[in-house]
Amino acid sequence: MTATDSRHAQPRAWKRAVCWLVAVGLHPRANTTTLRVAEDLAARMDFVEGLVLYDLDGTAARLDLDRSTVKRHVAVLRQLGALAWVRHGTKRNLHLPGRPYAGTATIYAATIPSVYDTAMGHQLDGEGFRARVTGYTPEGRTDAIEEARRDASARAPRSGRARRFTTRPVDNSPVDNSASQARAPHSLSRSPHGPVQVDGEKKDTPHAERPQIPSRTKNTTSSTKGRPAGARRSPLQVARDIQTARQVRPLVNWVQGTPLRKSAFALRPLIDQGLDVQRIVLRLDDWAYGWKPGWRPTNVPALIAARIRRDTEEAARSAAAAEEARREEAARAAAPHPMDNPEWRAWVEASRPAAPAPQDDGLEADVQPTDLDLAMIRQDAIRDLDLVRARIDLAGVDDARAFYGDSLVERALFPRF
Repeated sequence: MTATDSRHAQPRAWKRAVCWLVAVGLHPRANTTTLRVAEDLAARMDFVEGLVLYDLDGTAARLDLDRSTVKRHVAVLRQLGALAWVRHGTKRNLHLPGRPYAGTATIYAATIPSVYDTAMGHQLDGEGFRARVTGYTPEGRTDAIEEARRDASARAPRSGRARRFTTRPVDNSPVDNSASQARAPHSLSRSPHGPVQVDGEKKDTPHAERPQIPSRTKNTTSSTKGRPAGARRSPLQVARDIQTARQVRPLVNWVQGTPLRKSAFALRPLIDQGLDVQRIVLRLDDWAYGWKPGWRPTNVPALIAARIRRDTEEAARSAAAAEEARREEAARAAAPHPMDNPEWRAWVEASRPAAPAPQDDGLEADVQPTDLDLAMIRQDAIRDLDLVRARIDLAGVDDARAFYGDSLVERALFPRF
């Protein structure tokens, strides 16, 4: 195929070229049998690439020819430049399942030699097998126009010989319809069967009384599945979502590999909650807390959707628990208190034990300390002024002054730092 000078062709153009090559007598052994073999190959040929399996035995059986004859005329086509080898067949067994022997098939490609293009006035682009027709020479254009006119006149119907279609009776055997006599005739309309008012020979069925048939809606696409009613976003809203995603993406490293539209679609629930860019970034950083350094999720939109769904479920559970606690508190507040019952309150008051009699703390009844005792107490107070403060709290400032003296009381009340 790579060594041929002929260009590849499709079956229809290839058959015209083969007929011309045989008609002009470029090969002494080309004849009508060659055309029959070419017809069989063209019938099995790929319409786009012009490839065909050799199938020697099948071709010989279909054309009622000897295998050697088919080989000879295929060789004639190769020598004319009308066939090129794509793959040479071998007898090596491919060991296909279910077949004891299967060799490698020979594959040919339909080609047109350059002598045909020169005779037809074709202008080619390229060389060899991949060349293609891009135009005509002036002589080739004139010949192509004349041939097209001849083909058009040959296909046009002759005047006065238009084919007439007449209706003829059909000889069908009678059908036994006795079992269908009790059934109603089929309705040709889409409306269900019902009583119809008949006035003379015309049926009067008002249009307003006809049942309304719902129109068939379009199938829901994958992008709108699960979308709540009325949640369609306007182009302006989509543009704002993309702008928000464009501002969020540089601030969060694990979403930087996601396209803007996917990020904007995943962040829609957070945007609908009224969160600005900074709050969205804080939320995403909070989700990434505890991840291994350098780890990034494979599917960022799916992770964002899962986290938003989990947060929504947790918020719903918290709200349900708070509502339950509020209802329980309201139920307890609405329930009657036991002390509201006068009899119960009187019984509780009567059953309450009497309060103990007040006891004197004995501060005034204490024996007055001696001068030695006061000196020792004041020495202790010098080291710990909290004793003075405790005396002030228990007996007052005047008693503390009489007990510890004015200087210690002043130091305890107004410490110097």
